[in-house]
Amino acid sequence: MSGTSTTDDLEGDHVLDRRQAGPTVFRMLVGARLRRLREDKNISRAKAGYAIRASDTKICRLELGRTGFKLRDVADLLTLYGVTDNAEREMLLSMAEQAGVPGWWQAYSDVMPPWFEPYIGLEQAASVIRTWQVGFVPGLLQTEDYARAVLGVGRGVTPAELERRVRLRMLRQRILTGPGAVKLWAVIDEAVLRRPFGGAATMRAQLDHLIRMSELPNVTIQMMPFGAGGHAAVGGPVSILRLPPAQLPDVVYLEQLGGALYPDKPAEIQQYWDVMNELCVDAERPAETVAAIRAMLKDL
Repeated sequence: MSGTSTTDDLEGDHVLDRRQAGPTVFRMLVGARLRRLREDKNISRAKAGYAIRASDTKICRLELGRTGFKLRDVADLLTLYGVTDNAEREMLLSMAEQAGVPGWWQAYSDVMPPWFEPYIGLEQAASVIRTWQVGFVPGLLQTEDYARAVLGVGRGVTPAELERRVRLRMLRQRILTGPGAVKLWAVIDEAVLRRPFGGAATMRAQLDHLIRMSELPNVTIQMMPFGAGGHAAVGGPVSILRLPPAQLPDVVYLEQLGGALYPDKPAEIQQYWDVMNELCVDAERPAETVAAIRAMLKDL
């Protein structure tokens, strides 16, 4: 590959909304492009690291989008990789600079753990989100009262902090509506729909909300019934995000009690896609799910 690729080469068939993408996605974009340029020139990570006075480990982290860029380092790497086209250099340097610009959600960094910030940046830029939830309704589908009940459980937060967390969760949901809305496909364990977070009134409103959300053309909701028995994802919640730039890998997100994991090996990512597809086969179909939720409402 020559050093004359265009913006279209970098962003694929979709337009990346720079107002939403945030630093995480820009780091991934620039990192992915730097990796391809390095590999095209048959340059080792060690040699690239030497050129910017860093280790091969840092080059690996840069290419995965897991650390910020110094513009001087990006410029030096582009020179090492033989990128002389001014347009491409300026675009990559501009994107590296934007990788340092905070996303809107970082105004709420005081009420969210550091490991969750990168996920929100990915979520806000995603074109497709597939998720499996076993503890509670996915955050993107929660009502305000339900979110307040979930976020207030055992966390020792002040009322002011709780309201800011709820506000952040509601703002995240804007990606479900309007132009370029994300495609959300959620499989939810039946226990989640029967667990009364916040009491009967809150749960009734939440179930009603799920029915309304399922009517959106970009939202698919399936319930994993008790009768399904064992299934492919008994280990815990899983989310997979697909980002618009065609050359970026899908992102697997595994949230845990005190952190999160992002498996990134191609074989691991494919394994989670296989699991997600199996879940969708085993779960109730969307229409059957809505019928089940309506039946639950009668019991509340």
